[in-house]
Amino acid sequence: MSPQRAAAAAPTARRTLPPSSGLDDAWAHPLLGRLLRGQSRHRELDVRHPWLLDTAVVLVVGLVSLPDLLSPGSNGPFGEASSHGHLPTAVLCLFATALIVPLWWRRRAPAVAFFVIMLVSMVQWSLGVWQQAGISALVTLYTLAVCGSLRVLGWAVALTFVSLTSAVCFLTQIERPLLGLFFLLGTATAAVAVGLTLRIRRMYLAALEDRAARLEIERDQRVQLTAAAERARVAREMHDIVGHNLSVMVSVADGAAVLAANRGEQSAEALRILGDTGRQAMGELRRVLGVLRQEQEHERLLGPQPGIHDLDPLLTRVRAAGLRVTYRTEGALDSLGSGVQLTVYRIVQEALTNTLKHAGPASTAEVAVAAAAGRLRIRVTDTGAPPGFPAREEPGPRTGVDPGHGLVGIRQRAAMYGGDVAAGPLDAGPGWIVDVVLDVPSTPALSASGEQLP
Repeated sequence: MSPQRAAAAAPTARRTLPPSSGLDDAWAHPLLGRLLRGQSRHRELDVRHPWLLDTAVVLVVGLVSLPDLLSPGSNGPFGEASSHGHLPTAVLCLFATALIVPLWWRRRAPAVAFFVIMLVSMVQWSLGVWQQAGISALVTLYTLAVCGSLRVLGWAVALTFVSLTSAVCFLTQIERPLLGLFFLLGTATAAVAVGLTLRIRRMYLAALEDRAARLEIERDQRVQLTAAAERARVAREMHDIVGHNLSVMVSVADGAAVLAANRGEQSAEALRILGDTGRQAMGELRRVLGVLRQEQEHERLLGPQPGIHDLDPLLTRVRAAGLRVTYRTEGALDSLGSGVQLTVYRIVQEALTNTLKHAGPASTAEVAVAAAAGRLRIRVTDTGAPPGFPAREEPGPRTGVDPGHGLVGIRQRAAMYGGDVAAGPLDAGPGWIVDVVLDVPSTPALSASGEQLP
């Protein structure tokens, strides 16, 4: 939220906060609810027209000071005050004006207004003049406690106590000095206390508004993270499952097209169109998954995941596409955890899918999975496209410099188990190798009763 919108929403931000039961009861009360609604309306009016409140305060203090200007006597707090001679009414009006006018700037410059009023008050007290306009000092002291600096407030309170004590005890002589001093110090303390209470209340409301805003931001972030994680999971599973199945279908269609063309059958053209359509679908799938993919590997298990035992059906589908695959295993693979078995399955699936896409069904592949001494090795090699086999056009080159999502997915899955991935062309002769080594300690197998097997 921008600062301008935040400032505009500040008067009504209270209503956007989670309401408490006590506040609801107060708003439902006939008298308290009316007072709260009136306070809210006044606050909104003050935000739109701040000069109205300042004008009202100046007029009220001016009306209060009128009796002192109209009466001939000089009255102090709780008794008559001695005056150094009879001062003309013009001088009294000048003092009253000097005490009232600074109230116009009490909220814009509370410290300056307070010290000016205190200076004028000390001058008139030294002349034995006590006016009701002196409540301006209490108003500015209250304003300083509400919106001024706390350090300046401390100095202002000390100056107020010293000034009032000096005025009552030394500068003027009144009938009941102790009672007057108690009244003046009590009103000054009350002004500071009310101002600090209002200041703390505003700080508390601001903290609640900030907390509500942060909670809303955190909620939106949690929603975005959840959606991003779900998109990453869907993209990864679609790439692993749908991409593999499409590759198998395209390979079967290409092989059938070649076979139909050799036999002179009319279905060769339809099979070629089927293969081209499948490759186009694979390209569209890659573009869609490029939007969905995020670099996150946190996934939520929503159903049974494939494992080591599902490699046989996978290899059967690959062989049906025309690729000759040999498969061998070493070690106790059944003791591996479900997460490790899923990783093995996805690595083999992606490696064979790349073989079908780049080398074609005329190639030969070998899959080896071996577990020994707390390490698991997955090795998938192929012989590449045989001589004379037509090269297949792919969106990206089969190099380790610009890997597709498949090799990136293999590296990410291997990194979950501290594994190393080596992928590239074979040193001797044509072909490609994907060699993955995972650091996976084996888990002892359990019997049906839950006991460890020897």
